[in-house]
Amino acid sequence: MANYDAFDGITEPRRSQPKPTFMRLARTRRSRTAFLLSIVFVLLVLVGWRGSEKLSPKPVYPSYRASATPPVPYTARLGDGTEAPLIPPLDPNRSINGTLRTGLRKTTPSFHLLIPATQSNPNLCKTLLSAFVLSYPPPTLINFGKVFNEDVWGEGSHIGKIRGVYEFLNDEKKVKDDDLVMITDGYDVWFQLPPEVLIERYHAINKEANERLRGRYGNALPKKSGASDKTKTVQRYTQKVVFAADKICWPNLAEDPACAAVPYSTLPKNVYGPETDKDPISFLIRPRYLNSGTLIGPVAEVRRLYEYALKKLEELGGGIIGDQFVFAEVFGEQEYQREIRRKSSQGTGGRWLEWLSDRVGMSESPLSANITINNMTAVLGRDYEFSVGLDYESNLFQTMTHSAGDIDFITYNDSALLSQIQDDHPSLWSHPLSLPADLQRANPPFSYASPGNHSDDLKDGILLPFSPNLDMINQEPTWHEVPLATNLFASSIPSLLHFNGDTKPLIDEWWSSMWYYPTSRALLRRYMRSTNGKVAAKAAAEGGSNWWDTRGGQGGVWTDRGTWIGWGEVCAKTENEVFADGKGVWSKENGESKVVNEWGKVVSGGDAEDDIRNDA
Repeated sequence: MANYDAFDGITEPRRSQPKPTFMRLARTRRSRTAFLLSIVFVLLVLVGWRGSEKLSPKPVYPSYRASATPPVPYTARLGDGTEAPLIPPLDPNRSINGTLRTGLRKTTPSFHLLIPATQSNPNLCKTLLSAFVLSYPPPTLINFGKVFNEDVWGEGSHIGKIRGVYEFLNDEKKVKDDDLVMITDGYDVWFQLPPEVLIERYHAINKEANERLRGRYGNALPKKSGASDKTKTVQRYTQKVVFAADKICWPNLAEDPACAAVPYSTLPKNVYGPETDKDPISFLIRPRYLNSGTLIGPVAEVRRLYEYALKKLEELGGGIIGDQFVFAEVFGEQEYQREIRRKSSQGTGGRWLEWLSDRVGMSESPLSANITINNMTAVLGRDYEFSVGLDYESNLFQTMTHSAGDIDFITYNDSALLSQIQDDHPSLWSHPLSLPADLQRANPPFSYASPGNHSDDLKDGILLPFSPNLDMINQEPTWHEVPLATNLFASSIPSLLHFNGDTKPLIDEWWSSMWYYPTSRALLRRYMRSTNGKVAAKAAAEGGSNWWDTRGGQGGVWTDRGTWIGWGEVCAKTENEVFADGKGVWSKENGESKVVNEWGKVVSGGDAEDDIRNDA
């Protein structure tokens, strides 16, 4: 097999090496047998000691323990060596609307939320509402309004989904290389936690993953190194793009790298008890397979990934193969190449230890498993490294296929409920469930929609006039006091939930369990009465702490064509499914009333005008 990586030049040269001392001493059959048994015993002790750490019920993600200190005002925090925060700490010199008195331009990266969706329906509106009330950036709908021809090669929705995202990320007027982008499915995803928490976790996950990668694969010479800096090395592989992890590998073949060559989960090996990873129907399998429905990463890396995915779709047949297949294959090929290079660079001792660990079933390499793997056909000169990793412990993304039974809605100040859950799952007694430290630091749940403007004068630039009957919320709970979907076995509270596969019925069954559901109409109205329009755009451009990008926007979505569509249009006639509160049509709950959009146009009531604004 040819070498296809820029770092391959540092592999150990193929030179003859003297036999290790233990091989020269072990001349007789009896001595060889005794020595081999001794080595096996030592390995068992060492691996058992290492395994005891992995079998420990203590979660790997360090934030999932109650903090001994009282909550403090939240600001996004990053680990050492990570890029600048997307939201700077609050500055006393900022005015109340987020603008900087100094007039400086925005210097922090922007955060973009992309949602591929060709048309609206109640499920899309549930996704949008969950993003709005948590103050995520206004979503950009990819391919909205487009019609695909599934009968013509290259014109189907599968390839159109990837092409639409790639074209958006390739527009320098909309995104920059160091911006952060999150891409989610549009019809089966709910946001649960605020963006600041998600971003902090994203950086923490990458930091932990990069430490694991450095320990397993080491460092290498950089791709471009001069004669004077040959001694300087960089980490061989890094993680920057994070996808969700799933329990099943589909639709790829079980013997393909997408299923057979991917790393094992970081969850404890006994997380589901003695049958962990042995369940033939995959309910007790630790998540380790890529799910393409949710991902987050820097624009530059995600764009390169999507560009490569387009090429693979053209090779495989763009009208048939979907994004799930192609991204899983990209991940599998990346991991296959990593392990092949690691094995080929080992010396005699390393290869012998690898062989021995394979024989006794203790290898950490998926290529050493007792299964058949279809060898990938590597193309000369092609780079298979995309810095892709998975969120194994569902800190960011919770997929539901074969995992819905792992989830329970927990109100963390309800000690009776916590005791009942742990009685139902005795294995959880060794690591009691508690609210993670990042949520203890976060602002209260309802605050992300902001208190809202109580004015009823449309001249004040509000989107909705204040209504005491609709807008008053007689509570401001903390995160301890709201029900949170919790993965009991991973001890994680996911930032968002993805109802993939055959779990679609749960979209109707679980919606009423989400913490924002009982007051969803009031929270959305509160969100729309927040500072908006030109003020928001100006604050974003100047580096305000509360705004994600320079486009602004409140209570609606952007399309990839630069068109703004308000909630009243994109989610018209979905009130019964989204709010289910019997209060009637959106914006007409108290009878006919004027509602204006971001730029002062009447969008309902009176002399209504179209609320679509083209971004010139």
